Amino acid sequence: MKKFLALALALCMVFALCACGGSTGGTAAPAESAAPAVESAEPAPADASMYEVTEPITIIWWHALEDQYSELVNEVVDGFNASQDLVTVEAQYIGAYKDVNEALVAAHAAGTGLPAVCVANTDYVASYGAGGVFENLDPYIAATGYDVEDFSTGLLTSSQYEGKQVALPFLHSTQVIYYNKTLADENNITVPTKIEDFEAFLQAGAAACGGYGTVVPGWDQWYFETLYLNEGVDIITGDNTCDLDSDTAVGVTNMIKGWCDNGLAYLATGTDASATMRQKFYDGETFSVMHTSSLYNNYVSKCDFEVGMAWYPAASTGDMYSEVGGCVLGIPAGNDQATKNAAWLFLQYLCGKEVNMKWAEGTGYLPTRNSVLTTDEGIAFLEAKPAFQCIFDNLNLINPRIQNAAWSELATTWKNYMDVMINQGGDVASSSEDMVVEINEILEDHA
Repeated sequence: MKKFLALALALCMVFALCACGGSTGGTAAPAESAAPAVESAEPAPADASMYEVTEPITIIWWHALEDQYSELVNEVVDGFNASQDLVTVEAQYIGAYKDVNEALVAAHAAGTGLPAVCVANTDYVASYGAGGVFENLDPYIAATGYDVEDFSTGLLTSSQYEGKQVALPFLHSTQVIYYNKTLADENNITVPTKIEDFEAFLQAGAAACGGYGTVVPGWDQWYFETLYLNEGVDIITGDNTCDLDSDTAVGVTNMIKGWCDNGLAYLATGTDASATMRQKFYDGETFSVMHTSSLYNNYVSKCDFEVGMAWYPAASTGDMYSEVGGCVLGIPAGNDQATKNAAWLFLQYLCGKEVNMKWAEGTGYLPTRNSVLTTDEGIAFLEAKPAFQCIFDNLNLINPRIQNAAWSELATTWKNYMDVMINQGGDVASSSEDMVVEINEILEDHA
């Protein structure tokens, strides 16, 4: 997980073109061929006509873009609808990623009410792939010649399950530290590059603002997850067990607990934890927060001081990887082929180069295409948002999320225990042992 992802991975991806049954498989070998099949031979080219839209159709797109993005969503959907005359898209806001997940899983189980295109948080990819919820897009990609090699490698891999492209990168982010740059400049405070210097940073920041040095989001383990991974904690080991009770993991938990016990930080949990954390930063009650890069626009618009953005400090191992956040787009596998074909046409538009910078500029999410970074639009993006330089400088350090069918349940258990250990006075060592017992049962159930 924490190893560097070679850029060659995307170039070496093998498209699953072999016939896989049903209407989504590849074409069979020509009947006139008398030569025996050879396992290592290249698969026959996919028949593009299998994925063409031939009749007018209206399809539904489920998304999680909140009200502030409605104008942009409408602009993109209207642009697609006007670009061709067969597919009409209706966008529907379902709620947060968890709400979309619940609705999608229920519709998949019922076999009715599925959208044509659906958004999904990156940590749902494995369960959707394993459960056959999302369509394997490899035959579509091969048949239509869609350029996936231009996607950033880590983002592309985050959309795969067992080597199959079951989704495409859409709106992506990574973990960053937002800080009060105005106060930082006035007090000569810099965000450290090493974790061993982070407590001194918190002390300086807390003194400068008269509040907290930072806030650690506890409603989503993604925000503190990389602190463990970069120290060498696997979370899920090679033998499918959890190592969050190891000495190293316990040490990281105690580090976070120490920040909170000393009043330099707090772990944000409970109802409206995210909104409360943001408000404290807007009001200057905390010097910094650990959050998603996708909310850069939000922070800048709400603060009356200059907002800085920095990469997480490197672990004691020297590693400073981050993980991809945000969402992917997939095509529910339970739909008929005509709906899937229309969905594929829309999906290419949503994730294409032409629309990519619209999403980046209008939402604060990252450009997903390598080629757009050197375009006039990409250069203008960085000029308008220079704080993103810290992300552009470390793009090769953004790794895919852990992909495991048990991950969602594991993460919920982890978050609950962190709340107990840090906010409710629980003993870290014994609570970590209890937590791992529960997590190992979850992993075994999903094995």
